[in-house]
Amino acid sequence: MNKFFERIKPQKLFLMLFDIIAVNGSFALSLFLHFGFEMPHRVAIYILLRIPIITVIYISSFMIGKLYNNLLRYVSFYDVICTVFCTGISTAIFWTIEYIGQKLQLLEIINTDFFVCMPFISYIDSLLLICFFCVGIRMFYTAYRTIRTDGKRRKGSANKRTMIIGAGDMGSSILYEMSVSGYKFGSPIVIVDDNESKINSAIMGIPILGTIKDIPELAEKYEINEIIFCIPSASAERKREILEIAMSTGCDLKTAPNIDELTGVNDRISEKIRDVDVLDLLARPEVKLDTEVCKYLKDQTVLVTGGGGSIGSELCRQIARYAPERIVIFDIYENNAFTLKNSLDARYHGAPQIEIRIGSVRDIDRLREIFEEFHPSSVFHAAAHKHVPLMEDSPYEAVKNNVLGTYNVCHCANEFGVKNFVLLSTDKAVNPTNVMGATKRVAELTVQHFSKITKGTKFAAVRFGNVLGSNGSVIPIFKEQIKQGGPVTVTHPDITRYFMTIPEASQLVVQAGGLAKGGEIFVLDMGEPVKIVTLAENLIRLSGFEPYKDIEIQFTGLRPGEKLYEELSLEEELDGRHKTQNDKIFVTAPVSFDEKLLEKEINNIPNLKPNETREFLKRLVPNCNFREKH
Repeated sequence: MNKFFERIKPQKLFLMLFDIIAVNGSFALSLFLHFGFEMPHRVAIYILLRIPIITVIYISSFMIGKLYNNLLRYVSFYDVICTVFCTGISTAIFWTIEYIGQKLQLLEIINTDFFVCMPFISYIDSLLLICFFCVGIRMFYTAYRTIRTDGKRRKGSANKRTMIIGAGDMGSSILYEMSVSGYKFGSPIVIVDDNESKINSAIMGIPILGTIKDIPELAEKYEINEIIFCIPSASAERKREILEIAMSTGCDLKTAPNIDELTGVNDRISEKIRDVDVLDLLARPEVKLDTEVCKYLKDQTVLVTGGGGSIGSELCRQIARYAPERIVIFDIYENNAFTLKNSLDARYHGAPQIEIRIGSVRDIDRLREIFEEFHPSSVFHAAAHKHVPLMEDSPYEAVKNNVLGTYNVCHCANEFGVKNFVLLSTDKAVNPTNVMGATKRVAELTVQHFSKITKGTKFAAVRFGNVLGSNGSVIPIFKEQIKQGGPVTVTHPDITRYFMTIPEASQLVVQAGGLAKGGEIFVLDMGEPVKIVTLAENLIRLSGFEPYKDIEIQFTGLRPGEKLYEELSLEEELDGRHKTQNDKIFVTAPVSFDEKLLEKEINNIPNLKPNETREFLKRLVPNCNFREKH
């Protein structure tokens, strides 16, 4: 008890003093309501004699219920329930003591007239009065602090006036967190919601004044400079529509987290609010994974080459969801692999085990060491040089890494009896006009070749387009150019590309591995192609600028090896192309090729001169049409 009073603050001592007065005063008032001004003298004496016992019972109950541990400015419905519950328990204890005392007195077991027979209704009245006063003071203080803080907010935070999109649970939670933080991170002014029945109502005093279509008008009327999207249940298409409307206001755009981003009950939603990214504007319906298909990874050892890269690392994260025994990250660059291991260990606590091995896919002896050490059951081959312009300048390095490296990994997978092998390929492998695309087409042919000669490994390739956020993506380039004040450079006004997010691509790759029977080239459904100039314009707007006015967009002309548009399948593959059980994954018909020539040319790579690289690729990929570098 002494330690409690040592820790208690003056504000809580005041609250305790008020409670003492409230409980005793309520009991006196309940008797007065019953007897009026004709209250007997003995009843007045009764009240005075009961002050110590009433105080001890009620205050002890409040302390046990920890009513003095909660901060007054954050009183919630839970605190109200606790106060009512503790008051009820205390009243029941007090009535029981009085009732037993009266019985003992009547039976002359005790010789005292201390216990007076009081009307039962007085106990009920006192219970209600105590609840009224004790709950009232707590709610009054919270309301006072809220009103005072709200006044300061409206006077002093005009530079961050916030609109909330969504009057549901997420929007309410964010408003509450903004309130209890003293509106340090934003001043909510108005709410909009698609449900018209909510219009002209309010949440925590913030009015709901319109629907989504009213966003531009309300943003201008109330001088809004920040908009927070708070509808996690919205479909990807609807979210994109709403964000495009909000983007037209020129306000800073933020988005609340999705439900699956909240990992614990103590997560603060406000800490997970982030800036709207261009990925949110390109989002497509969520990929539905068939967990049964992915069971081939459970309790297995999985090797990911290039596992530290942007796509390889996400592939490791997706694989970890299916409970493999071990994931082996094989990469030539140690820093990213080390960071990935730490993040996976922190999340999964050693199950699966995460191993890192450093080396190059060009070195078949090093690969054999890795396969000998771990004997993986599945291999995902993500290691490759992917940057088109750079590979135009260093074509021989692209061949060594993308062609010879793929051949080496396939050879080891076959030699050590791997069950599943998946190559990550690209749409640039279709009718390639650049070195990188041609090398990936040869890699696809290599996988199909090994599928025919294998001892039992299921070899397959997965072909997809640009992955937003990956290393070499246009997004970081555009962001840096915007940061420098422009101009943003786009090669051609009509250039288009297929895009998907890193998690989406990785999820589909894992699925494809489970669908493979051997020799397939899986093609991922990339949706509709996106104009790069549209991507640049949206990114400029999300950065708070107006395209062509605040930030210029310059067209620089197609680079060597670059096409206006990409294709996902060869013409010869289209006839036999069909969907798998996952409607986001297609299988193309295999195209015949000279396998003896492939073996011969790949074995000759160490003797190849750098200036012979393009001719080497043309021999293996006759339909490639290189755009010569000027």
